[in-house]
Amino acid sequence: MPWLLLTFTLPVKRASQRVEVWRNLQRYGSVPLGNSGYLLPNSPINQERFEWLAQAIRKYAGEASVVSIQSIDNLSTPQLVTRFTEARALDYQELIRELQRVSIVAPHKRASGRMSRLRARFREIVEIDFFSSPLQKRAQHLLANADAPPAAKERGAKFRPKDYVGRLWVTRPRPGIARSASAWLIRKFIDKKARFTFAQEADVPPNAVPFDMFRGGFGHRGEDCTFETLRKEFRIRDSRITAIGEMVHDADLGDGKFGRKEAFGVDEVLKGFTRKGMTDKELLDRGIEMIEGLYHSDE
Repeated sequence: MPWLLLTFTLPVKRASQRVEVWRNLQRYGSVPLGNSGYLLPNSPINQERFEWLAQAIRKYAGEASVVSIQSIDNLSTPQLVTRFTEARALDYQELIRELQRVSIVAPHKRASGRMSRLRARFREIVEIDFFSSPLQKRAQHLLANADAPPAAKERGAKFRPKDYVGRLWVTRPRPGIARSASAWLIRKFIDKKARFTFAQEADVPPNAVPFDMFRGGFGHRGEDCTFETLRKEFRIRDSRITAIGEMVHDADLGDGKFGRKEAFGVDEVLKGFTRKGMTDKELLDRGIEMIEGLYHSDE
């Protein structure tokens, strides 16, 4: 696997600039490689970040080089990946502790802007979670539960399935197993004419139906993943759907609740397609195709 290595030196008197560089390295998600420098997976955006930082270091009268390397003789690829996942685990653990503290406070009593800051922090960590830490799904689950507005939890008698036919459905970019399976369920059983689009939280199109997002729409409820929420809300009674829901739950939340492993392979394939650079639509289409095959595999 190709990597990028940033090596640099700064004059001793440049203490404040040294702190600034260190903070940027943390923000980019890099990990130290002994005394040699800092490492990132090789990608266009990471190269741009390292090149920008190297330029800044040179302006501070320092020396800096960005080197592309294929391997490191005394560290295997799995060992390097472990360093990145351990670093992100620390970030997620801190966020999870904060979310757990928030969850015991009634929504109307929470400090203004606190959930917005936690959502922003989650997005920052995900952006540099290059190898998909298992804790990402745990943090996402806690965030969705803490952030769900009352209208999403107390739909009650006002919920009418026919209101969700012929709609535009919106979810977050870079869909994996949870969003792909949910999209398949929507088009298969809920809205056969469903159209899908992708947006960040602040850019949800008007009148679109959010799913597997952090605010509003259909998402995690209690211990349920989004797929399970949709199945229960729309009262889909199909033993194969229940089984797929268990598979998606275990792959999405990683809690081993049902002991199902079938969807882990689908999730890994989608991660591979993501790294290959497929568009969001292509990822969703591939995911939907695989879930359709999974649905018919037990016939």
